[in-house]
Amino acid sequence: MAIAGVAFMILFAILGIVLVYAERKISAFFQLRLGPMRVGKWGTAQTIADVIKLLLKEPHINKDADKFLFNLAPFVIMISAFLAMAALPFAKGLQALDFDIGIFYISAMSSIGVVGILLAGWSSNNKYSLIGAMRAGAQIISYELSVGLSLLTIVVLTGSLQLSTIVESQADGWWIFRGHIPAAIAFLIFLIASTAETNRGPFDMAEAESELTAGFHTEYSGMKFAFFFLAEFANMFIVAAIGATVFLGGWMPFHIPAFAGFNEVMDFIPPIVWFFGKTSFLIFMMMWFRWTFPRLRIDQLLTLEWKYLLPISLVNILFMAFLSLMGWHF
Repeated sequence: MAIAGVAFMILFAILGIVLVYAERKISAFFQLRLGPMRVGKWGTAQTIADVIKLLLKEPHINKDADKFLFNLAPFVIMISAFLAMAALPFAKGLQALDFDIGIFYISAMSSIGVVGILLAGWSSNNKYSLIGAMRAGAQIISYELSVGLSLLTIVVLTGSLQLSTIVESQADGWWIFRGHIPAAIAFLIFLIASTAETNRGPFDMAEAESELTAGFHTEYSGMKFAFFFLAEFANMFIVAAIGATVFLGGWMPFHIPAFAGFNEVMDFIPPIVWFFGKTSFLIFMMMWFRWTFPRLRIDQLLTLEWKYLLPISLVNILFMAFLSLMGWHF
């Protein structure tokens, strides 16, 4: 378990460095510019330089802040991300925890992060931080419903909450293709709702710089700020990995029935490459959203969830239950 813990810590560090660099380069690509180019070859060492800068910065604290909760909040968010990542199946047998309630466990652990956000906003004794935390709390709790219902749509098909079982059930085809229209709708809702749940643009009202400076982590500096920054990218990786696992077959290769030669070629690609390839595709989609759509107002953001996504999810899960009962899926 100690080795597994160290492996996850190393994975967290690598994810932070790689995803921050990828975000900068992808945003530059969409805005027809180059992005970071000075530190290292093509700017590859820019994130490492930022890490060193954050390590050397002095950790300031507001004199009227609740010091204990202020220092605790970043750790709550990081622990939440660590616990959620432990259940992800990276390849066959390459999984720290294989619970029979895997999806339920990940949903429960990832929802703990909102406690850290609320603690950070309240303990900072800053009105902008508090407003940002309240917005983030309302947003995350609201969109968790749609994320959960979209995942349950596939659970209805597989009959299991265990992530390894869900992946193995897609050996003959991924559920996004085999589950007909309800699976495609559930995937689309999952993509929108999970982007909102991770406070990513265009749903980043909790960190609206033009209104709230930096939102709930305005008062943080040094490594405590880095923890919030790292947790955002870790959570983005986690939701993308869940989407890849449940809808896109996880580490299963892409197979087409009756094309034996093509399927054999696909089998040569290692499972872990399939997993990280699919996860990277979904992360790219989430980054694409950020630079395509304008930021929503808080009322528009909550209207989208409660008036549109949630009712569609409820109808969709009933539709999927009917298809599953009749055996009309592939």
